[in-house]
Amino acid sequence: MAEVITSATIGQKSAEQIPSEKEILQRARALIPMLREKAAQVERDRMVSRETIAAFKEAGFFKILQPKQYGGWEMHPGVFYKVLWELGRGCGSSAWDMMVLGVHQWEYGVMDPRAAEDVWGEDPTVITASSYALWGDCRRVDGGYILNGKWRTSSGCDHAEWAFIGGGAKNAEGEIVDRLALLIPATDYVIEDDWYVFGLAGTGSKTLVIKDVFVPEHRVHSVIDYKPEQARGDYYRLPFFQAFFGAVSCVIIGIAQGAIDVYAEQMAVRKDPTGQVSASLSPYVKDRLGNAVAKVRGAKARIQQVLDESTECVLEGLPVPLDMRVHHLLDIARVGRECEEAVMLLFKALGARGMYLNNPMQRILRDVIAGAQHITQNADDTAGALGGFILGQGVPPLLFGPKLD
Repeated sequence: MAEVITSATIGQKSAEQIPSEKEILQRARALIPMLREKAAQVERDRMVSRETIAAFKEAGFFKILQPKQYGGWEMHPGVFYKVLWELGRGCGSSAWDMMVLGVHQWEYGVMDPRAAEDVWGEDPTVITASSYALWGDCRRVDGGYILNGKWRTSSGCDHAEWAFIGGGAKNAEGEIVDRLALLIPATDYVIEDDWYVFGLAGTGSKTLVIKDVFVPEHRVHSVIDYKPEQARGDYYRLPFFQAFFGAVSCVIIGIAQGAIDVYAEQMAVRKDPTGQVSASLSPYVKDRLGNAVAKVRGAKARIQQVLDESTECVLEGLPVPLDMRVHHLLDIARVGRECEEAVMLLFKALGARGMYLNNPMQRILRDVIAGAQHITQNADDTAGALGGFILGQGVPPLLFGPKLD
């Protein structure tokens, strides 16, 4: 008699095969040479290859944050973060798509279980893209919402069969009072190929065009209304912005580490202008490298501290308190600026050779600048939010919760 496969049996089989964190990171490091080799082509194609996405699937990276019920491994987000640190060393665009397409598996753990059934009920390997910004119109109707408009910068959307769309929930006066993520199938949108950019060009972050699409209530959740008691496991009780924003920062850390790798390789064999002395003997070459390493390690340490502090709370059954979340938001946002500074330190020491298109450092520089432009890396406003909070002024609206009447 043929075995009947259900989401429950998928989860049981997966639980017996969950690799260790060490093994998963070994898989990520093993892919770095391939990613480096393909990086220039990924940029020219303006899209990560399907072969690379397949390699990520085979390595199990999409299972790291996926609930066990659907064949995932339901691991700590820190494991996913460390994978991104490694993949970013090889190709910023490829790591970025892995980050976006892989972090959504965590999101299903905070939603109505029917949403996960809609997506993974028949195939637990289905991938979800997103565009969370409030680009288009979101209108409340009986039983759900209607979406209309264009949602830009949907990274990796060519590889996805579903997408989370950002929408603003409005009160009777038309004022936005909550920020929502609304889940729709790829059959409900058209991809507009408009991703022509100078950095992270290979992410294929194109526009999703949506017209009169109904989204049922069970496929909608607030990204700012922190309700850990509704999550389906300890690690899904972490705040949404930490899981997603922190993942963005980890790709940027990986990109900066890739710059350190390339710089060390090139300076180890480079000669000074006389052609007689190794460039690696220059105190300035060494000083820039040391300072870049310190900046990247500092960024990693802050991300790890965020994880440690918040994990301690959720494992004790407690929500992550607001004062901690406000501090964490700035810890996460500072990463982009400091990693950008680290790469620039190294790039300036390469001189004219760093500008040639066959030198990966110029692409790495452009990628880290583009990554640092992401809204999650807005260290200016988040610093102001933290300062205001410490001074007793509360927090900005629609950042840590819905706007109250």
